[in-house]
Amino acid sequence: MSAQVVISEYNPQWVAEYTQERAKIIEALGGVCLGVEHIGSTSVPGLGAKAIIDIMVGVEDLTFIQSEQRERLLGIQYEYVHKPDFLERAFFRRGEWGAGTHHLHIYNYQGEHWDNHLLFRDYLKTHPESLRAYETLKRDLAHQFQYDRAAYTEAKGPFIRQIVEKAKLERQKQRQMKL
Repeated sequence: MSAQVVISEYNPQWVAEYTQERAKIIEALGGVCLGVEHIGSTSVPGLGAKAIIDIMVGVEDLTFIQSEQRERLLGIQYEYVHKPDFLERAFFRRGEWGAGTHHLHIYNYQGEHWDNHLLFRDYLKTHPESLRAYETLKRDLAHQFQYDRAAYTEAKGPFIRQIVEKAKLERQKQRQMKL
């Protein structure tokens, strides 16, 4: 059984935790790191979240994350977790299995997955009605799937995809207005 899904009230300390980890990650990865972003619910002011800091690193190519980088990340307590179903990223966890405190997602910099994470985060930051709807959904799903993190995460998928599509349309309209 996995750890219980608990949605905490937004905590501004999450930003400080991200900032501390960001510096360590950049130092550990050196030149392969092209960008670092705070993603996930802890990155959105006012949004309740599982108290897990999600960090996204962008690299030119995932094949650059070899044993040397994995060892350096392990040195700052980020353990590599093989996720064969997610070939588009390398995933690292800080903390115990099922009770991680930080998740590190490494993607191709400015690729589709990188872009989608930023679109989702930024849309929630600028659309309070969507932020409230997402928080309500998360709390409902946490109650429904309180001991099944995988089902909880999967059930959020349609909402997330819908918001990403709205964000893409909004971005496209903004670009067209600038022409």
